[in-house]
Amino acid sequence: MRVFSSLLVSVILEVSFIRALLFREPLDLGDKRSSPVINRNFPDPGVLKVGDKWYAFGTNDGEIKVQVATSKDFKHWTLKKDDALPKVAPWEAEVDHWAPDVIERDDGKFVLYYSGEAKKSKLRQHCVGVAVSEDPGGPYVPEEEPWACPLERGGAIDASGFRDVDGKRYVAYKVDGNTIGPGGDCNNGVKPKVSTPIMLQEVEEDGIKKIGNPVQILDRDESDGPLVEAPYITRTEEGVYFLFYSSHCFNSKKYDVRYATSLALEGPYRKAKERLLKTGDFHLTSPGGATVSPDGMNITFHADCPDDRCMHIAKLKIDGDVATVELHDGYFKLW
Repeated sequence: MRVFSSLLVSVILEVSFIRALLFREPLDLGDKRSSPVINRNFPDPGVLKVGDKWYAFGTNDGEIKVQVATSKDFKHWTLKKDDALPKVAPWEAEVDHWAPDVIERDDGKFVLYYSGEAKKSKLRQHCVGVAVSEDPGGPYVPEEEPWACPLERGGAIDASGFRDVDGKRYVAYKVDGNTIGPGGDCNNGVKPKVSTPIMLQEVEEDGIKKIGNPVQILDRDESDGPLVEAPYITRTEEGVYFLFYSSHCFNSKKYDVRYATSLALEGPYRKAKERLLKTGDFHLTSPGGATVSPDGMNITFHADCPDDRCMHIAKLKIDGDVATVELHDGYFKLW
């Protein structure tokens, strides 16, 4: 009788197990968690491809002012030990170098745009600096004077280069107005909030000398919180200009990646209703500082991680004037 009871229990358990397999809740394959490709502090990543090699440039970490990482496939990255900007210009402090971006010129040289802290600013405001190198990984030699430094308006940060289909070069950057704001979130969270405009400056072939005056192409509104920043422009084959940017404060969970579109480089730009990346997407927290790869197929950005802000990648999908992102196979986890 004990043998029969044991056998019966065994059969019941086996049937229950099979039933559980057949009728279990399906895995939610949409619940994907992005994994960083640089699993350490590497904020505001800018990317460049030279030949068959990718370069990524990140905001300062410790004593390294401009970080550099390389990759052969855009997915597996090696962080270099060398500082791409080992020496600074006379106008800037040794600390707090932000948001580097690099372009390649027709003469084979490379121009680094970066944000450096102005020595003469009592508020620790930043200005945009430029530096030149014959090697994409550096070392870069900075220009003696800042490239853009409107300290009376808050300074300037987050410069990025863009070359249009007609060959003309431009630089987009943010006037860092919130540094002289009334206080609160990122020093501009209470009224009367100040402007933090995105500017567009045409430059000569060297990527440095300015042509004319800068044009304002975007500014914050109430939906953006205290600021807009981290501009990056790309153009589709259909002739639509996409201006990617971040809104809210970088240390807030509201920090995100947004975009605006236009049929003309200088605007007007129309802000998309939906955010491209926000906290909660792919289990990310505070994604921002995005840059699009030169082929328009991929996007890099940072998000909060135990080591501060780590670099992530995603596929960029554009349909008309609508942009979406997907994770690369192998660069997510199912939870």
